[in-house]
Amino acid sequence: MKRLNELMECNYDVEITGIKINSREIENGDLFVCTDMGTLDRHDFIDDAIEKGAVAVIVKRDVGEKSVPIIKVKNPNEILPIIESKFYDVPESKLTMIGVTGTDGKTSVATMVQTLLGLENSGYIGTNGYSCAKFNKDTNNTTPDADKLYGYLREFVDADCKYCAMEVCSEALMRGRVKNIEYDVSILTNITSEHLNIHGTLENYIADKCKLFGQTKNSGFCILNKDDEHFEQAKASSNGKVLTYGEGVDNDLYFKNIRLYPGRNLFTIVYKDKEYEIDSPMAGLFNIYNLSAAILTLFALGYDFDYIESRIPLLKVSGRLEMIDMGQDFYVMVDYAHTPNGITKLLEYVRLLPVKRSIVVIGQAGERDPYKRKTVGEIVSKNCDLAIFTYEDPRSEDPRDIIEMMIENIKDRNNYEIIIDRSEAIKRAIDVARPGDMVMVLGKGNETYEKLKDKVIYFNDIEECKKHLSDRLKVTNR
Repeated sequence: MKRLNELMECNYDVEITGIKINSREIENGDLFVCTDMGTLDRHDFIDDAIEKGAVAVIVKRDVGEKSVPIIKVKNPNEILPIIESKFYDVPESKLTMIGVTGTDGKTSVATMVQTLLGLENSGYIGTNGYSCAKFNKDTNNTTPDADKLYGYLREFVDADCKYCAMEVCSEALMRGRVKNIEYDVSILTNITSEHLNIHGTLENYIADKCKLFGQTKNSGFCILNKDDEHFEQAKASSNGKVLTYGEGVDNDLYFKNIRLYPGRNLFTIVYKDKEYEIDSPMAGLFNIYNLSAAILTLFALGYDFDYIESRIPLLKVSGRLEMIDMGQDFYVMVDYAHTPNGITKLLEYVRLLPVKRSIVVIGQAGERDPYKRKTVGEIVSKNCDLAIFTYEDPRSEDPRDIIEMMIENIKDRNNYEIIIDRSEAIKRAIDVARPGDMVMVLGKGNETYEKLKDKVIYFNDIEECKKHLSDRLKVTNR
C-alpha cells in the first residue's frame, strides 16, 4: 500500500491499495486511472469505479465534482507506468530487463532466453502468459497494460528472479505501456507488414517497433537481425551497443552449415572467431534466427558457451511447431503462425520434410488488419495441398465475411474448403489425412480462448487435435 501523495505530486494523503484502469476490476481502496484506449473513453466509467470502491481518480478532462479526489493530468497514459512503478517499489530496477520485439518470433525468442537463463533465474511475459520456476499464469495481452505489468515484475522479484525476458509488441510501444522502462537488452527478430489497422501505415509500425531500441540503457545491448530489411532503421534508433546476428560473416554472431530435420536443427555458429556446433530441438530456418538471437543475448550478458550448450536441449516453446503424436500414421502440428511472413516460413520448412500431402486449417482474426487476409489465403492455397478456412477470433465480424476476403483471389482453385466451426474444421483435416500427410492447425498456438461476437469461449487447438485424433484412432482400431 502507498499514499497517493507518495505516488504523484498532489495534496491528497489517501491510502491506495491498488491501481486499475478497468472499472470492472476495481476493489475497495483502488486508484482508478482514465487512460486513453482509442475508441474507449474510461472517463465514462468513473461513477462505476467509485461505486465499486475507488478512493481517487486520475483524469485528462474536467468531469465535475465527485465524492473522491479527482486529479487532472495532461496524459494519464504517461503517468500510469510512473505511479505503478512507485507503487510496486520500482521492480524493474531489480531485474535485468530483456525486451523482444518483431512481427514474428517474439514468443520463441523470449521463451528461449528465459530457458537458457533458467526458469529459476528468469521470468517471462508474453503471449503464453507470465511465468518463472514458481508459477505460470495467464495474461490478457502480449505486453500487459502498466496496471498489470509492474505487478508481474514485482512477483518475479519476490520469486528471486534476476532477469525478465518479455515480449514488447508494437501497440504497447505506441501506447506507452513500457515507456519508462530502460532495457538492459533489446532484441529485434524481424519486421514485416502487420497491425496496420492500429498503426495506420507501415512507416508508423516500424517507428513504433524501433522505440524499444531507443529505450535501451547506454550500458546495454541492442541485438539486431542484420538480415532484416529494416535493420538500418532499428540500428539508427538504438542506444547502447549494437550486436548483430544473421548469415553474413560481418555479423557479431553468424551461422552456417545448416542441416534441417523434422524436429531438429543442426548448424554452426561463429562468435568472436570461434565456431560452436549447435544441436537444437527447435526446427526450421526461422528458429535458427531465433536461437541465434537468444544465444547472442546470453553471450552479451557474460555467459559462456558450455553453459548455453547445456541448456539448449531444454528448449521448447508451447504452441510453436507443437507436434502431436498419439500413434497415428500421419503428422499433426499446431503452430501460432498467423502473419504472411510467419505462415510462409513455416510452409517453406514443411516442404523440406519427407511428408506427402500438407493440410492446413487456418482463419484470420476479426477486428484486426484486414489487408493481409487475401494475402494469407493466397499463401496457404499456393503452398499446401488442402486448405480448410475457418474462424479465428472473429469478434464482432461475421467469420464468413473474413473467409470471403481470404479466398478473394483463389476462387478458381479447387484445393480449399470452408468450414466455419473451428472444431469441425480440425476434425475434417484429421479425418481426411492419409499415411505420411502433415496436418497443420495454424493461428492460435496454445491459446485457450476464442473471441466470438458476444462472448469468449474456452478453446485450445492442441486439445481439439488430441480429441479428434483420439476419436479417429478409436474407429481405426475397432
